[in-house]
Amino acid sequence: MNILIIGPAWVGDMVMAQVLFKFIKMRHPDAIIDVIAPDFTRPLLDRMPEISNILSLPFKHGELAISKRWKLGKTLRNQYDEAIVLPNSWKSAIIPFAARIKKRTGFRGEFRYGLLNNVKLLNKKLLPLMIQRFAFLGLEKNEVLPDKLPKPKLIANPITAESSSKKIIALCPGAEFGPSKRWPEEHYATLANKLLEHDFELWLFGSLKDKVITDKINELTNNQCKNLAGTTSLSEAIDLLALASLVITNDSGLMHIAAALDKPLIALYGSTDPGFTPPLSTKAKILSIDLYCRPCFQRECPLKHHRCMKDLSPQLVWETIHSCEF
Repeated sequence: MNILIIGPAWVGDMVMAQVLFKFIKMRHPDAIIDVIAPDFTRPLLDRMPEISNILSLPFKHGELAISKRWKLGKTLRNQYDEAIVLPNSWKSAIIPFAARIKKRTGFRGEFRYGLLNNVKLLNKKLLPLMIQRFAFLGLEKNEVLPDKLPKPKLIANPITAESSSKKIIALCPGAEFGPSKRWPEEHYATLANKLLEHDFELWLFGSLKDKVITDKINELTNNQCKNLAGTTSLSEAIDLLALASLVITNDSGLMHIAAALDKPLIALYGSTDPGFTPPLSTKAKILSIDLYCRPCFQRECPLKHHRCMKDLSPQLVWETIHSCEF
């Protein structure tokens, strides 16, 4: 069985998609799974042994590019028995249709009837978790999703980092989705200064877009942190996170990577819901506060106060660190 997966365009979602890949291999060990996805997700797919081939999706985020998608799909004809489309957009279903893949599976969305011929209806109450929704697409008709699903597990490459004998704590203060998911950099700095007083080594992770944030945190700690934001590739970040004793992070792609590396972690939730996309690890501790307005799932606080993150105190995180085993 040859299966083409149209992968998601977010780092965290791609990590969670590994649940589907593992689920397929559990039920069909000889299945060949190829994934087509944006190139920036390739370092993640490279660390997933379930994947046979990674195909490049050469389009910008949100780009329609109908004719280009059609041409790409035509190059894939006569190669696959089934396609599973994880995104819910109309454009994401063009490639498997153009590839004339006999069975094309995905959730109903954006008038995709015809492009998909194995359309599934999403019951959000029965499938509250994103990983359940991904795995559901791998079921045959009338099959029931098991109570227990496999968890993502990324393979880290052994590396040696220039470090002292101190325990390393990774701080991941960014969030690609938007500022509503970010714990204030002043809070990170307050916590960082306390950790430095207790002789921990602190590494700041993030993309180039996060460097303004990590620079601010480092400035508030008298440049005592190792600032890796914007200087490491995603592949390098995976291997460096694997060296950390503890990860403190917003709800972000790096949070899901840390969980898939089985690192002890503290996840800070503001505008989003851990009941939908939690870190999939028994070593994760989730912190949030109860407010009438959260979760709102907005990129920026619609009420302009951002209390869901501002009122989540550094002291609470500090106390939680003491309950972590690392």
